[in-house]
Amino acid sequence: MLAMLRRWHRRYFSDPQAVILTFLLLIGTLVLYFFGRMLAPLLIAIIIAYLLEGPITWMEGKGIRRIFGISLVLALFVMLALVGSFAVFPILWTQIADLFKELPHYIARGQQVLLNLPERYPLITEQQVREIVSAIRTQVGNLGQHVLAISLASVANLITLLVYLVLVPFLVFFLLKDKNIIINWISLRLPRERSAAQYLWRDLDAQMGNYVRGKFWEILIVGSVTHLCFVLLGVDYALLLATITGLSVLVPYVGAVVVTLPVVLIGYFQWGLGGELLWLLLVYGVIQALDGNVLNPLLFARAVNLHPVAIITAILVFGGIWGFWGIFFAIPLATLVNAVILCWPRTPDEAPAKAE
Repeated sequence: MLAMLRRWHRRYFSDPQAVILTFLLLIGTLVLYFFGRMLAPLLIAIIIAYLLEGPITWMEGKGIRRIFGISLVLALFVMLALVGSFAVFPILWTQIADLFKELPHYIARGQQVLLNLPERYPLITEQQVREIVSAIRTQVGNLGQHVLAISLASVANLITLLVYLVLVPFLVFFLLKDKNIIINWISLRLPRERSAAQYLWRDLDAQMGNYVRGKFWEILIVGSVTHLCFVLLGVDYALLLATITGLSVLVPYVGAVVVTLPVVLIGYFQWGLGGELLWLLLVYGVIQALDGNVLNPLLFARAVNLHPVAIITAILVFGGIWGFWGIFFAIPLATLVNAVILCWPRTPDEAPAKAE
């Protein structure tokens, strides 16, 4: 056993670059785990910087100085973000408030439907139905308490939001302006023998840029198309449902399945079992199919092909470790893990002993 462990250690960790790579990955993981909440403005700024780097690089290719491109693109982004926030958030908040007002009515209708199930399906007992209804009421009560707690902390949240609104644009500006200076400063403080780490960084940097920009456009396109279709169909809470449908693309496979439930329930409570509900399900299914089979491959043509099991496992693992940030970066982090496995410095296998 000890001999096997020594051979394993000699093969994978005898190269100094493997030790350096292990150390850097461990430090990065610990920093994000223990200081992720405090570093949230910086993480948001890094995401926005990746998002804006594409048009800035394009403007540089057209002969525009980088500082002018950064100022123009960042100012345009902030302006569009503010206009979009003032146009969308009030409507979104109104729909959320209206949904909570109608929630008791929806629960009562749902309870009546469930209580009729034992008559149609004898395998389902009335006791089981009452337990389900009780569990739903408990979960709704917990949700209401959570919303109340958020509203009570609204002053602190407002202050935090104001700090972010001021701090994040400054961080984005300096991350874009001094990108090479920051990278060189970090590089000078790393060991000289770091070719494996540099290779991983270049791969991760390209993947992150492609992923952030692709996800931004995917959320925007899916959310906008869903909202337009739901408005044309006359669906209640169209903006709210479109928003969560757009955000669901952050969690591949799982997100689409989870968001389907509120879409079906809202449609059922609005129209019942009828043609309108079937049209809603058909349109929603077409949107999800086009996103998964056309839009996603088009936006992420350069992404590494990961098996669905690997993607879901990455979402569960990284989401459990880092919460929202882990879910958001699950795919590039899974790609990083795959790249680490493929390029990990190792010594050649020892030749098998010859038979005497």
